[in-house]
Amino acid sequence: MSIVFLIFLKAVISINKAIESKVGNNIRMLREQRQITQDQLASRLQIRGCDITRSAVAKIEVGQRHLYPDEIILIKEILSVEYEDIFRI
Repeated sequence: MSIVFLIFLKAVISINKAIESKVGNNIRMLREQRQITQDQLASRLQIRGCDITRSAVAKIEVGQRHLYPDEIILIKEILSVEYEDIFRI
């Protein structure tokens, strides 16, 4: 691999990490505004068919875990928010 490609790849990864961190922080703030714990959010997601733990929710909120489309849809519904609230950067 060329050095230019490696620099480009590192930049893309950094941007994605920054976005994931911001989206995760948005989810945390929205969850806390509704006085819902990470455990409660995980439980509500599980009831709706998502295989997720409290630990996974915590990792999402700090940008250490990717969100899957079905999780985004359910988090939006559970927190009663708009997609814009979740993805506000």
